[in-house]
Amino acid sequence: MLSIVRVLAPNPSVFTLEGTNTWVVGHDPSIVIDPGPDIASHLDEVARAAGPVAAVLVTHDHEDHAPGGPAFAERVGAPLFAFRSDGADHIRDAQRFIGGEGVEVVAECTPGHSSDHVAFFVPSEGALFTGDAVVGRGTSFIDPPDGDLTQYMRSLRRMQDLQARTIYPGHGPIVLDPRAKLDWYLAHREERERQVLEVIGDGKRTIADLVETIYRDHPPEVHALAARSILAHLLKLEGEGRAARAGKGDAALWTVIEPRACERCGRTVKGRARLCGPCSLAVLQDKADASG
Repeated sequence: MLSIVRVLAPNPSVFTLEGTNTWVVGHDPSIVIDPGPDIASHLDEVARAAGPVAAVLVTHDHEDHAPGGPAFAERVGAPLFAFRSDGADHIRDAQRFIGGEGVEVVAECTPGHSSDHVAFFVPSEGALFTGDAVVGRGTSFIDPPDGDLTQYMRSLRRMQDLQARTIYPGHGPIVLDPRAKLDWYLAHREERERQVLEVIGDGKRTIADLVETIYRDHPPEVHALAARSILAHLLKLEGEGRAARAGKGDAALWTVIEPRACERCGRTVKGRARLCGPCSLAVLQDKADASG
């Protein structure tokens, strides 16, 4: 049976729950996922648990997951891999990492929580290491512009397709029913989207109005984070041609609209535009070529 050991970083907060989970997968040599913050005592504990290390992997470059990577990799003499992180080799989608006893860890690019997010899957065990794409308790936070809800929903469905048996999250407890967890994550986002559309339809058109209505039963201290989450939903709807905004920033007024088709290719366009992005560029290029 594959050895999977959690080393909990001493960085608890409202964002990290009890702290960041560093995972040590296999042994002789092990593979270490998310060294976490650059805290000497934590990295000492990870080194003791890991023994010889074949590779150090980072799910994404947020400050609670990545900063300890370079120091830890240098300490154990192992290569460091991340999609986007200083001092790391670039991870490719579907790249494979081999540890002791032939254990294979596969990189699964899962952008959305951040644009560089990667999950790691051990097919032989059905073990999925989800970083912040799925956490053990509560939901993942999507903060634009690096966070993208459209990509995130796509990544959730990709993780569903893996049919994992256990999720090892970046924060919180292990998830023993991945199917139910991922189904709930998708349903939660779909329900929030329905609420956003409904509240806009009732005449609440600013983000502040939406937060005040949708999160009225939540304490005021979470409203700033809620506003970022609402913005993520609005940007998704705008990109799908289902919402449009007038104005900028917090004062922008949002409206529900019917999706429109590009007059040139038929694809859905953003907001009230006549052409999609690629066709707009093509038309501009045609005009430039015609003018010589």
